[in-house]
This record gives sequence, C-alpha cells and structure tokens, in this order.
Amino acid sequence: MDRFDAMRAFTRIVERRSFTQAAEDLGLPRSSVTDAVKALEARLGVRLLQRTTRQVSPTLDGEAYYQRCVSLIADLEEAEGAFAGAKPSGLIRIDVHGTQARYFLLPGLPGFLQMYPGIRLHIGEAHQPLDMIREGFDCVLRTGDLGDSALIQRRLATLERGTFASPGYLGQFGAPHSPDDLDGHQMVGLMSPHANEIIPLVFRSADKVCELLLPAVVTATGPETNVSSACLGLGLIQVPRYRVEAELASGALVEVLPDFPPTPLPVHILYSGSRQLSPRLRVFIDWAVERYRGVSAG
Repeated sequence: MDRFDAMRAFTRIVERRSFTQAAEDLGLPRSSVTDAVKALEARLGVRLLQRTTRQVSPTLDGEAYYQRCVSLIADLEEAEGAFAGAKPSGLIRIDVHGTQARYFLLPGLPGFLQMYPGIRLHIGEAHQPLDMIREGFDCVLRTGDLGDSALIQRRLATLERGTFASPGYLGQFGAPHSPDDLDGHQMVGLMSPHANEIIPLVFRSADKVCELLLPAVVTATGPETNVSSACLGLGLIQVPRYRVEAELASGALVEVLPDFPPTPLPVHILYSGSRQLSPRLRVFIDWAVERYRGVSAG
C-alpha cells in the first residue's frame, strides 16, 4: 500500500472509529489497514490512534495528521481529476429516505453509473438523526426543517403535500369541508424521526396556518406503513403528492381538504464543510440536484 492509500485508510479509520468498518468501506482486509497505520506511525515516529476494546480514536498528533491528510487527499483527487479522461471513482456512502430513493434516484442510477463506472454507491435508509462523519456517510438527504447544523445544506426540491384518506374512511367519518369539520375524525400517527412524538396535521389558508393532532388508532414510524394504513381506512394522512400517485390513480385514496393544503416539504442534501468535496461526491451531488429538478415533485 503506497503512502496516499495509507492516508486514505487512516482517515477512514478516524471517521469510522473502527478498523473493521474502515476496511469494509475500502474493500480491504482488516490486516491491510492495520499494517498501513503501523507503517505511518513508524514513519512519523508518533502514535496516531488510541485503541480500546470498544473504539478507536485519534491522539492529538493523530487529529492534526488527519486534518492534513484530508487536505492532501482532496488535492490529489482534484489534481487527478483535472486531466482529460480522468473520471471520479471510489465509494460514496449516502443516507436517504427510502421512498425518495426509489422515486427520484434509483430510476436514473444506471445512467449515472454508466457515466462514472468507477464509482460505487452505498445507500442507507436510516432516515434518523446521525453523526454523518462518525458513521461514515459522505452525504445525507433530509426533508423538513433542519434547524441549525454545521453541515452544508443544498436544497434539492420543495415537495408539495396533500391530505388523503380512503373512500371507506370518508364513508364512515364523512368528508370534511374545512379543518373545523375534523372533530370526530382520526389520523394515522406518523412519528417524527427527530423526537418520540406524532407529527401534527398542518392546514394552510389565505390568512393562517393551523396544526391539529387527531386521535390515532395506529401510529407508524415508516412512510410505507403510514400510506398502507390510510388505504385500509385507518385515518387521514399528509404526505408528498408523488408518494400517492398510484393510490390516487387506483382510487385507493382520495384527496381531502384540497383548499387547505399542508405546508410544502423542503428536501436538502447535507455534507461536511470541514473538508473539500471529493470529485466523486461533487458529481453525485450535481446529479442528485438534476434528478430532483427533472422528476416532477408535484
């Protein structure tokens, strides 16, 4: 393993806090990354990593060396990418809402990988708060209000949402004409990924926005169960319109209160601002922006 490959192995170990996970990310035997770090420590004459039975963390020298490695690796990849014919390559690890991955990203993925045959993609679907760097992700896609974050945020789309229910549900509870008519109705309770609480229904009119929490017989943490529960007549739901196109076309769901739409849902891609973008991550982000722009979000 040459010096730059050893640096790549070292930086991945620092980010993943694990020799084993770093080796898996890089597609190398664990012994190779272990030997690479030993060789770096011997060459530099300092200890770079502290090892315990549970975790690996950088020493003060290791943290300083990590920052220099990140910069050097980015400069090398930038230099290599400047030559004609050189294409980005390597592993990109992303985390994204599974439904959005299937609707926006996967249909165009064969073309992306054909354009960049050296790139490999790992797609996670945790859609939970996570330490992106610590858990080894290069970028994450998130919806809703992100609040304060040290990560760089790039907006991909704003998804229009609606309120939906099954014909059977409306036959039992009646079709409301305004949010004031929802007394006696129920919702499918979709749990927030950021807190252990149900996300309220939101209704907009010309002069106000109101939030309502209706009784929920069923609560769910996943969007597929949320939609399926509504199709079974278990309550009202509010979801992006793209997600229920098929259910609306088949008549399994109908729109409710179209004159009082929920607030739109912003979608961002987030990545670290503490290190330069690698060429492979840059082309992926640009491609994702185009995918969301090119596929109808309405």
